[in-house]
Amino acid sequence: MTEDKLTTFADLALAPEIHRVINDVGYETPSPIQARSIPPLLEGRDLLGQAQTGTGKTAAFALPLLSRLDLNKRKPQILVLTPTRELALQVSEAIRTYARYLPGFQVLPVYGGQSMSQQLRQLHRGVHAVVGTPGRIQDHLRRGTLDLTELACVVLDEADEMLRMGFVDDVEQILKDTPAGRQTALFSATMPKAVLNIARRHMKDPLEIHIKAKTATVDTIVQRFWQVKGMHKLDALTRILEAEEIEGMLVFVRTKIATVELSEKLESRGFSCAALNGDMTQVLREKTVERLKAGTLDIVVATDVAARGLDVKRISHVINYDIPYDTEAYVHRIGRTGRAGRIGQAILFVAPRERRMLAAIERATRQPITAMSLPSRRDISNRRTDIFKEQIAEAMEAQDLEFFEELIDSYQHQYDVGLRRIAATLAFLVQKDRPLQVDVGAIEEVTTPDEDSGGAPYSRRERVTSDANLTRYRIEVGRAHGVEPKHIVGAIANEANINSRDIGQIKILNDHCLVDLPSNMPSATFRLLQKVWICGQQLQISPADERFPTKTEKPKYKSSPRNGDGKFFKPGGKKPPRSRPPRPKS
Repeated sequence: MTEDKLTTFADLALAPEIHRVINDVGYETPSPIQARSIPPLLEGRDLLGQAQTGTGKTAAFALPLLSRLDLNKRKPQILVLTPTRELALQVSEAIRTYARYLPGFQVLPVYGGQSMSQQLRQLHRGVHAVVGTPGRIQDHLRRGTLDLTELACVVLDEADEMLRMGFVDDVEQILKDTPAGRQTALFSATMPKAVLNIARRHMKDPLEIHIKAKTATVDTIVQRFWQVKGMHKLDALTRILEAEEIEGMLVFVRTKIATVELSEKLESRGFSCAALNGDMTQVLREKTVERLKAGTLDIVVATDVAARGLDVKRISHVINYDIPYDTEAYVHRIGRTGRAGRIGQAILFVAPRERRMLAAIERATRQPITAMSLPSRRDISNRRTDIFKEQIAEAMEAQDLEFFEELIDSYQHQYDVGLRRIAATLAFLVQKDRPLQVDVGAIEEVTTPDEDSGGAPYSRRERVTSDANLTRYRIEVGRAHGVEPKHIVGAIANEANINSRDIGQIKILNDHCLVDLPSNMPSATFRLLQKVWICGQQLQISPADERFPTKTEKPKYKSSPRNGDGKFFKPGGKKPPRSRPPRPKS
């Protein structure tokens, strides 16, 4: 198939509801894989696509398949197989976004480690699309809980990765269990023999598409990323604005609504900011760009489409507040800085589930993106102080201060106060609404390695919750099962939606662990954690009766796994009566 001449998504025969979402998201020009995949998938053809991660292939198959859905059927019509849980979540989230205006649409991510009962309830209620890992999909098929009789299309996403991870037999069996008349789309970064064999056995005259990555970035742009954790992105952006020397900034978000919301929030924090999106009139857009060029505006929050062709030399920073859907969009975004030989700064905010896209961007740009720490309170205070000093110097040089000098002389003689004291008071009055010293109660963003991996007896993390607001719990997984602090933190944070910085000390013992969690944890969260699995073990969380020994303390006797009074007892001796602290209240 030759390269399509399509220039916009409007040229594609997608459903009206899908076009509406495309406009919301700000898509205008399809990427090469999208331009070449969407028409044949709309026609119902099988497709074999070779494209790297980050080229926009999720939209390439999701948009046409959603356009062909029969919403009256409450059985799976789309099945997407992915190699990992992270990709399953990412794809299902993207599909949910694209199906925003499809009434009653339901998509279900299915992967190991998630509650089976929860998946069964959602399947019973009815879903239109299922996105999952081969192992868990096979599990449902063996149980008879996943009905594929109405399946219209199966997508193999990152097929080479699935085969590399040993899912070849599962994939083969799943394809055999799907209806013979279903459509099949296979996407893979490489085309090893095993992938081609699957294509030959299970696809009908597939259209083959090969997309070569052409992405590159210039050397005048310094690229960094911040791992989103423990702090809202708005607060992180505020710290960057406070601490770095910024001349002009572009902040990229995914939707038109987000441009307005974020710009208003930044304005409320004292920054000169405006939105730029496709809903604005051409006159207003041009006026906003002219203000940015003239220096009467410092920050513009924009969508990809609105910023196309934007050429403003004073843009020193580009912030990817929302990670782009594909690598080409990333390159277009950061290309707004580093112009005319000047050094530009590009910062990318990356949530944990978006690390795959970060790796894809690094591969496509052939440049590493360096991890960054957020500016500290001291950094912000120093920056504010430097700016204040510059303002003093500029005013001293440019203004006629004779009247004010006489006023200060008069005040000094009248009240017998030193000039240093008067100057300090005036500085306070000028800066009281924006103190030069940042509040010491502000929380630092600190990343520390897990101490347990280095042999220390337990792990500590910088957190928001104080020790007084934590309760100790016991979980039934330990050193013998190969558990590490990162496994515990990851499982609790992901499954129970508890911020990782609110998790306290973790003590790993041979057959169980002790962990400090927020005292106000809802009973529903407690019940959920009882069923979570880590390293092949169900947590079965319960209030702990054990305490953490100090580093110098060596218990005389082995501690009881269920000692009711919190004391130690001698092995073989009579155990005290069993009693436990009350469980969390609803």
